[in-house]
Parts: sequence; C-alpha cells; structure tokens
Amino acid sequence: MYSLSDFDFELPPELIAQTPLAERSASRLLQVQGAQLTDRRFSDIVDLLQAGDLLVFNDTRVIKARLFGVKETGGKIEALVERILDPRTVHAQVRASKSPPPGARIRLADAFEVTVGERFGEFYTLHFPEDAFALLEQYGSLPLPPYIDHEADAYDETRYQTVYAKEPGAVAAPTAGLHFDQALLEQLAARGVQQAFVTLHVGAGTFQPVRVEDLSQHKMHSEWYTIPPETVEAVRAAKAAGRRVIAVGTTSMRALESGSQSGALKAGSDDTQLFITPGYTFKTVDQLVTNFHLPKSTLLMLVSAFAGYEHIRAAYAHAIAQKYRFFSYGDAMLLTRT
Repeated sequence: MYSLSDFDFELPPELIAQTPLAERSASRLLQVQGAQLTDRRFSDIVDLLQAGDLLVFNDTRVIKARLFGVKETGGKIEALVERILDPRTVHAQVRASKSPPPGARIRLADAFEVTVGERFGEFYTLHFPEDAFALLEQYGSLPLPPYIDHEADAYDETRYQTVYAKEPGAVAAPTAGLHFDQALLEQLAARGVQQAFVTLHVGAGTFQPVRVEDLSQHKMHSEWYTIPPETVEAVRAAKAAGRRVIAVGTTSMRALESGSQSGALKAGSDDTQLFITPGYTFKTVDQLVTNFHLPKSTLLMLVSAFAGYEHIRAAYAHAIAQKYRFFSYGDAMLLTRT
C-alpha cells in the first residue's frame, strides 16, 4: 500500500514551463515502456502508432472562468467558476476576506451582479442575471494554473486551448492535447490512426494536492463527462482488431475508465469521482499520452498505477536530469500500460 509521501519529489522551479513553445508539436516526448526510457520529439508519435490504433481526445473547451469583483460592503473578491449548472447558475470558488452569506450580492467585473446561493461543499452557488457562458466570455479571464506566474493574455487564450476544443465547460485545459496541431492530426490520419472523442470538463480540483497521508481517506473531486456511442463503437472495433486504445491525457483516461466500471465501455453522461491509484485494474486504455504532473497529485498516482510506480519514479528522475519542461505548458510522455 502506498501513502502520500511516496508520490513526492523535488522539482527545480526553473523546469516549470511558464510559456508554451512556438510550435505545439515541437515539445519533447519521453517514451516509457516498462523500465525502458527513450527520449524523442513529440512529432515522433506518428511513427510510434500504427494503422488501426485509436487515439481518444477530450474535446472540452476552457472557459474564461475567473472574475474579480466587490461585495456590497466594498470588500474585494475573486470568483473561479467550477461548473455551470444551468444557463444562469454556477458553482464557484470564492476568495474573500469574509465568506459572503446566502442572499448577498456581488458585483463582478464592474459589469453585472450575481446573487449568492447555498454552499455546496467548498463551492458557492452563484445566480447570474443572464446566460453565464456569455457573461464569462465577455468579462471573464482565462484561469491559468496556479504555478504559471503571469496573467493570461491573448496568446494564452489560443495556446491554453486544444486545436479541437469544442464543448465549453472546463476551467483547466486537458494539457496532453496541447501538443497536437492540425498538421500532426492530419499526418496521423494519413497513417491510418483512428480518432475519437470524449468530453470531460476539467475542474480546478485537478490542481489540488492530496492532503492526507492515508490515500483511502482522500475525497476525490467530481467532474462531469460524456462518452458518445460512436466512441464506444470505435473502441470496440479497435479492441476486436487487436489494436491499441490510446488516451490523450489523464482526463480522457478518466472518462474512458469511468465508463468502463461495469466491464465493457458504455455510452452516456455522468459525474465521476474515480480515484486511480496503484493496484487499479485498467479496463479500456492501453497507452497514455500525458504531461508531467505535480508532486503529491492524484494524476501522479494515476500514471504510477498505469505504467508502474518504480517506472514512473525512474522516468521523472530521468526527465529532471535531462531538463524536460514540466506541467501544463511542458513536455509529454507516452506511457505503455504494465
């Protein structure tokens, strides 16, 4: 049994990528096959996949979820929308010197007022006067991860979004997908590599470190996902042909594995709190494209479960020694299930 301390590591701060590379597919790629580590370029993925293999992407789109405002008392607040529940109702994290009570009104972006509803765990319910998506798009800002030390600008609004982003609702990007540009997708298609999509709206909980040493006591954050019937059929066809299912990102992995809990993958929509740690039996995914993850994070636990704890420890040590770029704007790994 592993505990939280087993997933800690020292990372030199200068290896945290603060900006993306000029070209999406120019990142490095560390291929991990058991104990075998191979340094590659991300564009090499075309040669590492075969006709009939299936790439599964998460087509969620990051919304401008961060808003600044003032309470009726004049106190400053910051709101980070976590989930849009219906056109005018959201769950949000609210930072303020004093928690706003139900019924309080908050003026956001000096443009509109929201009313505070009931608490839902760590989140506040906020009632918007008009369509929340439209107001966020007009007045919100892109919520870059906490370890990126600049405010989002127009370049981030393009690059902290996958080229195939379609369904708005995420507050963090599915970052493994950031390495794919249109030319690379076309090269993969020409090679006969199949493509399918799921949607999982990434929540801010993805950045939260686990705070309990006993992992069985950790309460996993909830995220909404949907798996369309055509993706289920594509997975079934790949498996039947003896081909690999490759999840692009831990969010695609989480959706696919959540939809496979009864055995075979099923279509549909649901919330998932699936917490994958070493010892988990993977049901659908054969390979995983992923970035490097934060110490003590649930995502580091997930990749350790997938590729093997000792193999991931060795891979991260190698990546640090070779000065790979870490986290959202960083380099990638291609993991094979062990």
